Amino acid sequence: MILPRLVYRSLRQHALSTLVTAGSIALAAGLLMTVWTVKAQSQRAFTESTSGFDAVLGARSSKLQLVLNAIFHLEASPGNVAWTDYEFIARHPAVKTAVPIAVGDNFEGWRIVGTVPEMFTQVELAPGEKHAFAEGRLFTDGEREAVIGSFAAQKLGWKVGQTFRPYHGINYDPATQHEEEFVVTGILAPTNTPADRVIWIPLKGVQTMSGHDPRAATDVSAVLLQFRAATAGLMLDVMYNKQGNRLTLAYPVSTIMADLFNKISWFDRVLALVAYLVALVAAGSVLAGIYASMSARRRDIAILRALGARRRTIFGSVLAEAAAIGALGAIAGFGVYLGLWYGVAEVIRAESGVVLTWGDERNVWWICPLAMTALSALGGIVPALKAYRIPVAESLAPVS
Repeated sequence: MILPRLVYRSLRQHALSTLVTAGSIALAAGLLMTVWTVKAQSQRAFTESTSGFDAVLGARSSKLQLVLNAIFHLEASPGNVAWTDYEFIARHPAVKTAVPIAVGDNFEGWRIVGTVPEMFTQVELAPGEKHAFAEGRLFTDGEREAVIGSFAAQKLGWKVGQTFRPYHGINYDPATQHEEEFVVTGILAPTNTPADRVIWIPLKGVQTMSGHDPRAATDVSAVLLQFRAATAGLMLDVMYNKQGNRLTLAYPVSTIMADLFNKISWFDRVLALVAYLVALVAAGSVLAGIYASMSARRRDIAILRALGARRRTIFGSVLAEAAAIGALGAIAGFGVYLGLWYGVAEVIRAESGVVLTWGDERNVWWICPLAMTALSALGGIVPALKAYRIPVAESLAPVS
């Protein structure tokens, strides 16, 4: 029982340096866990948050731009798709569902998307799961009505019966407000997809809105597609992307998003490198803090040796002290991790509508604390060796 008492006494005697060192370890542990979990969860969430669609048909452009604009409601629309092209793909035997959308308006920065009622009555977000309403009803096709995603409704504070006038463009400009007034008829139940942050109105509501080009009154911005089989996507990919030159088929959506994460994987490595450097600095602070206190502890250690404590007991106590500081810091690191994780998750949800799921990466909850404790113990080896070699006779000699 002598070892725990030695460790506790030393930690208490050097409480300030212990707290400072444990704080640096907490920061390192929190950063490591945040980088690890956000990277894994965001990649999985973005590749799985397809809103139930297999592909996007749009104007000739990059596949990534089409997906970001039509599925995640980010970026600008690359152009329009003629109504005849929509009708052709909608009648194709390989296509299960074809949903046209029209974009280009906002309300104070929140995207307004025109679509058809089938978006909510036929599209399955997952097998057997369709859009549901938390309150109210679906808009009537052709009327100046709207349904709003759950996250947008929460942030705007809107209820059924709320009226609003859209603004032209995807960026909010008070000088571009339209004359038409829409009324909210329903609020969608949460789906944890980008649809939660969208204001949905009838397709004709966008096409015929004042200030829009009348020549494009029947065009759509993109067509969201569900296929009857995976082979349909391969066949249509050849038809539109390889043989055609007017339109682009972005398929499959999940692979396109996975490619995006592969292209920006260097950024994840930079964040991880920063976290690892912080962890090394934290381990170095354990070494420096305990090593610097060796001079003050010299006489105490010599007295313990004179009272019968063995060298390996002294060595073990210093090593255990370093590990204890690491463990305290790792435990406190969960507080740093929770704060960072919730902050990052809220930003991602606000900007993209994608929801990160808490607790999916539980391995990090034990791997990181153990790693930080081991790293701290490693940093305690040098001061432990110094304590091991302290000569008893010289250290107990009276100081004149």
